[in-house]
Amino acid sequence: MGKDLKKTRRNRAGREHDFLNAYRHGFIRTAACIPSLKVADPRFNVARTIELARKAYKHHCVLAVFPELGLSGYTSEDLFFHDALQNSVLEALGEVRKASAQFDMLVVVGAPLKVVDALFNCGVVMHKGRILGIAVKSFLPNYREFYERRQFRPAKDLPVDCMELCGEKGVPIGADLIFEPEGIQDFRLFVEICEDLWTPIPPSSHAALAGATVMANLSASNITTGKDEYRHDLASNQSARCIAAYLYTAAGPGESTTDLAWDGHAVIYENGTLLAESRRFCWDPQMILADIDLERLTKDRMIMTSFTDSREEHGSARVFRRVRFSLAKPGGRILPVRDIGRFPYVPSDPALRGKRCYEVYNIQVQGLAKRMKSTGLENLVIGVSGGLDSTHALTVCARTVDTLGLSRRNIKAYTLPGYATTDKTYANAMALMKALGVEASEIDIRPGCERMMEDIGHPYSTGRELYDVTFENVQAGQRTSILFRIANMRQGLVVGTGDLSELALGWCTYGVGDHMSHYSVNASVPKTLIQYIIRWVSSERIFGRKVSACLDDILDTEISPELIPGTANGQPAQSTEAVIGPYELQDFNTFYMTRYGFLPSKVAFLAFCAWHDIERGAWPGLPPEKRHQYTLREIKQWLEVFIHRFFRISQYKRSCIPNAPKVGSGGSLSPRGDYRAPSDGEEAPWMQDLERIPEEV
Repeated sequence: MGKDLKKTRRNRAGREHDFLNAYRHGFIRTAACIPSLKVADPRFNVARTIELARKAYKHHCVLAVFPELGLSGYTSEDLFFHDALQNSVLEALGEVRKASAQFDMLVVVGAPLKVVDALFNCGVVMHKGRILGIAVKSFLPNYREFYERRQFRPAKDLPVDCMELCGEKGVPIGADLIFEPEGIQDFRLFVEICEDLWTPIPPSSHAALAGATVMANLSASNITTGKDEYRHDLASNQSARCIAAYLYTAAGPGESTTDLAWDGHAVIYENGTLLAESRRFCWDPQMILADIDLERLTKDRMIMTSFTDSREEHGSARVFRRVRFSLAKPGGRILPVRDIGRFPYVPSDPALRGKRCYEVYNIQVQGLAKRMKSTGLENLVIGVSGGLDSTHALTVCARTVDTLGLSRRNIKAYTLPGYATTDKTYANAMALMKALGVEASEIDIRPGCERMMEDIGHPYSTGRELYDVTFENVQAGQRTSILFRIANMRQGLVVGTGDLSELALGWCTYGVGDHMSHYSVNASVPKTLIQYIIRWVSSERIFGRKVSACLDDILDTEISPELIPGTANGQPAQSTEAVIGPYELQDFNTFYMTRYGFLPSKVAFLAFCAWHDIERGAWPGLPPEKRHQYTLREIKQWLEVFIHRFFRISQYKRSCIPNAPKVGSGGSLSPRGDYRAPSDGEEAPWMQDLERIPEEV
């Protein structure tokens, strides 16, 4: 028994250790390096190159990329023709090759190489003491300050497709090589050089259509005013168009300043998103690291049908050779160096967050305004509870009638108190309606609910305190039924208030309940984002100080359905998040499960990285008292709730939700917008993977 226990502990420890390895979840770590450099001194340059390569390997990288002609110096000019420099470069390549035997990592260095009787600008790819292949620059600049055709020939002029280098025979050479390791799924590397990216159709575009997921650009790229912004644009757009990672590394200040200057700029992008950037004008050697989510890239390619169509249309234009080799995943605990935001729907950057709130808010307003104009109806009917969703929807209504030049009295707002309405939410609802100047009314739903429970024979009607789901849904249905009949009578539209988070978890009363409306302005806005938009509306004083004060008070109210009578001190008896989990975690799960279809184990890993340490990472404008952290056990617990509710019991509600404006890419669960799924699906495959998540680490 003792041996069995030790074995179980070893297995569990191994599983936990493996779970915290980013490579297990589809990531690879890459490095863009800018070593110290001396012009025409390969011996000095190779030593600095090997130092950074060794450092990258210690940081668990599987790819390290160095600048264009980095072993010789890009500004060697006519010295490239000299045998002394050529021979010294070959010796330096031999040194890198020898050193790479210690690294189970790809090392890509820039070097001028003589092939038959011409010079070519090359990127030499090495791994574990082998030269796997030689990438060659396709497009040579011959304008302004660059006249590379004086020394070099383009890849199309290569007289051979393989050569001997450093004693290694049959090394493939050309602009048609994709390096594809067998040990890491979806890692396919293509190397292009500087000007290749500046052309109308970069070689990496063809490589992406052929399957390459990671593009490396060995560049020199001198600096002129504003050029760094253009580099950002090029790398960002190319990574987005190719749905790929793009590593760009340029020469540092060691290059000659006879006529030019150099800023040592390196960037790493993933599908349009900047992951890492070097310091510019730095005399010290630099290495920037980024974890590339290969699974995310391949998921995006799978979803984006136009990418596949482009492959069918243009993929046959170029044929690529595959260089295959064995590359092992680094072991041990490796957490991502990239920031895994706690709130994937909410940007951490304040300026971008403000822009996001502005856009989402105005999308909602525009959608509702168009629906009003299309129907010819000028009145809006809405239930106001004093909670987050109805508060936000009411401000959307107010902004909409303002935009259309209508009176806010066209908004027929009703607070509909029931058995569990607290004094706080009731007061907030009344104060907000008054501050906005809408037509405010109150209808007590209890008499109608009691009549219905009496009609259906519910035990509550006989005096028994039975607060079951029927008791709750009678109230939700009564409210919605009243609003629809008022809309008939007042020639108005019922505005829905339910949000994306509730739809994901099925936390809404189907049909005649909060599930239904004439137009649902919040249906693709998650709860976490709604809170930030309300804060934005308040801080921008869009409706004045009195409304902002109401909004701030509502933000401090605990989320509760308020359907079961509360405690003696007036506190709600129900906490929504105690039942379905913290919305901040469930919104995290919703984003990664629906946007990318990741395995639960990967979602849990990402959640652990984001939420396990309250001191780690950015908090987007959230006060300290509202910041939380979660253990892996808690993350797994609420992820299980999400899987069960999302995949097993809630799809039928999402299949027939009202019309609603889509506010973000992948941010809707409407079958007309983004998400289509069977109402009778099973949860088994997701639960099976959930079992692989350890309870603690």
